[in-house]
Amino acid sequence: MTLVRCPWANSSRQMRDYHDHEWGVPLYDEQKLFEFLCLEGAQAGLSWQTILKRRDNYRQAFCDFQIDKVANMTSDDIETLMQNPGIIRNRLKIKSVINNAQVWLQLSKTQLMVEALWQFSPKEAIIYREHEMIPAFTEESKQMSKWLKSQGFSFVGPTICYAFIQATGMVNDHLSSCFVFDAK
Repeated sequence: MTLVRCPWANSSRQMRDYHDHEWGVPLYDEQKLFEFLCLEGAQAGLSWQTILKRRDNYRQAFCDFQIDKVANMTSDDIETLMQNPGIIRNRLKIKSVINNAQVWLQLSKTQLMVEALWQFSPKEAIIYREHEMIPAFTEESKQMSKWLKSQGFSFVGPTICYAFIQATGMVNDHLSSCFVFDAK
């Protein structure tokens, strides 16, 4: 029997594995949430497959996304990262990872970041039957983006935030025909 997946997941084995085991699974681990926020920001203007292929390189380059270590990276580290062919060598995106770690650490002194992010999870589920029906952003992702920007985060526009909401399971955007739809 052939499993029916969301169409975007059929481009490679790596995408299928990501779809089947990670995408849309509710995530409450702070370090993993930070990783996804960073990777979604790195994806801006690119395909997710481009980032997924480089994910291990990103983990190595950014100290496995340990927030305190990333927050302490220096301008020398940025220059080293700009020479790293295993990641997207965009200075603004690299700086945003470090900036976002610093902001995250500062905010986590007064609030739980997991709760702060999950407050933007849509309250009502919408079931999609076709990939084209899934929006690029939602009212919740616009609100998340606005809040994150007001706190000092960068590379967190509404579309990036919605991709983050989808990836971390704050919403179930698997198509109703997808075998994972009811499994999560």
